[in-house]
Parts: sequence; C-alpha cells; structure tokens
Amino acid sequence: MKEIFVVTHTEASHHLENRVGGWYDSDLTDRGLQEAEAVAECLASLIGSAELELYSSDLRRATQTAAAIAKRLGQPVHETSALREISYGVADGKSQHWLDARYTPAPDDNRLDYDCGIEGAETRRDVAKRVFPFIDEVIERRCEKQIIVTHGFTLSMVVAAWMKIPIDAAGFVAFPVKSGSITRLRQDNFFRNRAVLSIGDRTHLSPI
Repeated sequence: MKEIFVVTHTEASHHLENRVGGWYDSDLTDRGLQEAEAVAECLASLIGSAELELYSSDLRRATQTAAAIAKRLGQPVHETSALREISYGVADGKSQHWLDARYTPAPDDNRLDYDCGIEGAETRRDVAKRVFPFIDEVIERRCEKQIIVTHGFTLSMVVAAWMKIPIDAAGFVAFPVKSGSITRLRQDNFFRNRAVLSIGDRTHLSPI
C-alpha cells in the first residue's frame, strides 16, 4: 500500500509582510519553525518506522519545513524545482497590493494558458508540466511511504497528478489549503484505487 503525505510549508516571512510568494525566496518565521516541528511530530506518529522518502521544493520556506521533518524522521531531503510554487513573474516579492491591482483572472475558455496579465508569470499548464512528470516518477518508486513538501497552489497540481487528471482537464482544479497542512493520499495494492484520505489537515497546529 502506497501512501503519500503532501505538506504545505509553514508560516513564512512573506505572509507577515503581505508580499507575493511565488518564487520569492522567503524564510520561515519563528512561528513557522515551531509549526514545522509540529508537522514533523505528526508525520512521525502517522508513519512510524516505515521506510520512506522525503521530497521538497527547493525554495527556502519549503526546505526549512522539510529540514524539520528530516531531522525528526532521520531521512535525507531530495530538493527539486519541480515542486516550486507557481511563479508570479515580475510580481514575485512585491506587495500583494501591487499584484492585486494588476491581476486579471483567467477566463473560462483559457484557464490553462493565461498568465493573468503579469509579465513572466507561469500559467497553470507551466506548473502542471513540471509537477505531473515528477509525481509520476515518485509514484513509480517502490517506497511505500513518501512525503512531499510543497506550496499551496502547487498542492492542487500534485493531487491532480495523483488522481491521473489529464493536464488538459486541470484548468479548473483547486484544492484550497493553508500553510502547515498535511494532505494524505493512499493507493491500495488490490483494487489499485487512488484515494484522497484527507486534504489540508492542520489539527496538529492547534496547540501552537
């Protein structure tokens, strides 16, 4: 039975500064570091001593979250740009107000390839084309327990890839989650069904 635990990075400085995330390389806050430890503890209780692999976006807020998990579970982290957040191009790192004043939502007839009017921004298809092949590779690996540390928007594409939704059908896909969440995916060995057991669970953060 394969299980994948998808973690969204915990609180980062751009959250408090009201800056656009994307590829802006922000660090975790002190609270975010505490939350990462809580995520790690929760995963330890869910996974136990099973063999596992740990993958992370290579942006610092994700690698710092993954580092706490790696320390608690005694596992190395495999970093990759495939798991990065969607890039907002020239808006990355700017104030959220700057982006809000210029952002135009994708129309229903061009959900996959519209850049929302922001120079250099990734489209949904851009993100899917790097996430889907990577998730397929992770799923094909024989390890039964895997952890993926990523970002809010990217999580939707991770789940879509897990469910084998074709990229051309992913224009309206959205699984809204908050930072520091755990999403649990499972495929059984008999029916081969790919289940989404939980999305965006943050109950492990309540004591903080």
